[in-house]
Amino acid sequence: MTKSGMKVGFIGLGIMGAPMALNLMKAGHMMFVQTRSKVPTDLVDGGATLCTSAEEVAKRADVIITMLPDTPNVEDVLFGDRGVVAGLKPQALGSGGKPKLVIDMSSISPMATKKMAERIHALGCEHLDAPVSGGEVGAKAASLTIMVGGLESSFERAKPLFETMGKNITHVGGHGDGQTTKVANQIIVALNIEAVAEALLFASKAGADPAKVRQALMGGFAASRILEVHGERMVKRTFNPGFRIELHQKDLGLALQGAREMGLALPHTASAAQLMQVCVAHGLAGLDHSALCRSLELMAGHDIAAGEVNIFV
Repeated sequence: MTKSGMKVGFIGLGIMGAPMALNLMKAGHMMFVQTRSKVPTDLVDGGATLCTSAEEVAKRADVIITMLPDTPNVEDVLFGDRGVVAGLKPQALGSGGKPKLVIDMSSISPMATKKMAERIHALGCEHLDAPVSGGEVGAKAASLTIMVGGLESSFERAKPLFETMGKNITHVGGHGDGQTTKVANQIIVALNIEAVAEALLFASKAGADPAKVRQALMGGFAASRILEVHGERMVKRTFNPGFRIELHQKDLGLALQGAREMGLALPHTASAAQLMQVCVAHGLAGLDHSALCRSLELMAGHDIAAGEVNIFV
């Protein structure tokens, strides 16, 4: 650990979590890790300490980061048997006499997040919700967009860690506001994927080369990261998961749940969620969310491009 390094716990070493934790360790932070699956060899070889429970992580680290699939997973890791809270004694202080800090970087319910933050603060500890956008590519490149909710003082304390994992880092407001921002992000991304899929399907069915159509559109007002990255996936039929359909579907469920509670109508979010459900019904839940185009292709009886769907490239 370097002079400026922190004692960081990281729970959840999946597609996103593993490279995020690795970037933290490369920056000189002492890492205490725990996950349900096998810990990546890069972390083990780099000197990360393997813990047997979230409780042990919380006892040994000053900052505890969670990166988990859904709200129930976070609730269980924080408050379940041998969870994080079990390792946070009331008024628990870490190195330098500072309260221990829990940072949830998962994408979960904003309302549940506010309640979790209250429970953590009741122990005299600190909490931030800091969901991310950028997928596996952004996690590996340390270029994630990070949307943070919580106290300004906690944000400033965690900012050096965020800067090791991401580039566009914004403190958007109080507890839960980070999660609200992430839900808004997922609405925009889903609708853009749907728009690109419909456009390329239309072009392909009309007899145009979808690859050349995509290339032409990249030079105009329709250009976007979704057209650039996911449009290429649709044309090349490479749907290896950077962000799985089942996880994006979960996020859209959070958006629609929140909309119902607030009396809002989000018709196009609902249609994107239904298209993802078509994919799930056809056994495609584990593919990248760009594979939403498969639902439109199935209904049209026409694929954007020829070739086998490849999830290993």
